Amino acid sequence: MQSTPRALRKGIGFGLKHVAYIAIAFIFVLPLWWAIVSSLRPNTEVFADIFPFTAKALIPSPFSLEAYQGVFDRGFGIIIANTMFVAIVTMIGGLIVNGMAGFAFAVFDFKGKNAILTLIIISFMLPFEAIALPLYTVTLQLGWLDNVAALIVPSVANGLAVFLFYQFFKEVPKDYLEAAKLDGANWFDVLVRIYVPLSIPTCISAGLLLFVFQWEAFLWPLLAMPSQQFKVIQVGMAAFQQQYQTIWNQLFAVSVITALIPIALLLPLQRYYVQGLASAGIKG
Repeated sequence: MQSTPRALRKGIGFGLKHVAYIAIAFIFVLPLWWAIVSSLRPNTEVFADIFPFTAKALIPSPFSLEAYQGVFDRGFGIIIANTMFVAIVTMIGGLIVNGMAGFAFAVFDFKGKNAILTLIIISFMLPFEAIALPLYTVTLQLGWLDNVAALIVPSVANGLAVFLFYQFFKEVPKDYLEAAKLDGANWFDVLVRIYVPLSIPTCISAGLLLFVFQWEAFLWPLLAMPSQQFKVIQVGMAAFQQQYQTIWNQLFAVSVITALIPIALLLPLQRYYVQGLASAGIKG
């Protein structure tokens, strides 16, 4: 008899907890859902049920794909392809460069190691605006303005990615390294055959960080591409909004595309992403 009230309290607590979860999820998902719904309605119907607000505002009725057709007719597909190219090349180059740097800091002892590592850690705490002008000056001197290299090369080396690899690699047992050296393996073989397979979650975490940083970049592409002949998605979205600011359903369509692509990339890799941060970014 006494177990029944306890079970009832437990059931009520369980139900209330999940109601709170649903409420919080609803608060975070609602703006994105409204953007999706608005992008699937004719432009004249976007704000039809907002003032006053009714439940119809959350339903794409009447349903229309004219916004997405209009967006791609105006060349937004090319902008997406440009951004994917820059983000993927940056991610691949960043994994190689930052992974090798993290391996060097974790395995080798050399003069000034701690000081250099401290500077790297500080570097990812600085806001980009603090280095934008010096970076622009260097890019100008190299003749890279209006060149895709200006978007990729400065973003390859990333202090946070180096730190993630360093934190993981220093936790790898030294026995693996010693056994490989006894078998005659060189440093490159040690990195590729031993450390890299062990660091797949960290590679995924660092790769996603590099991809998202590049996907969300706005200020630097705006500075590095003054002619804007090679637009990336954030700059293209801003320009689209200025030029077509009255076509609200197309603006929502652009926003939805911009948000959903990184979400679609992150969701299936979420487990590895969290595991990589937990095992590499929090220790030490």
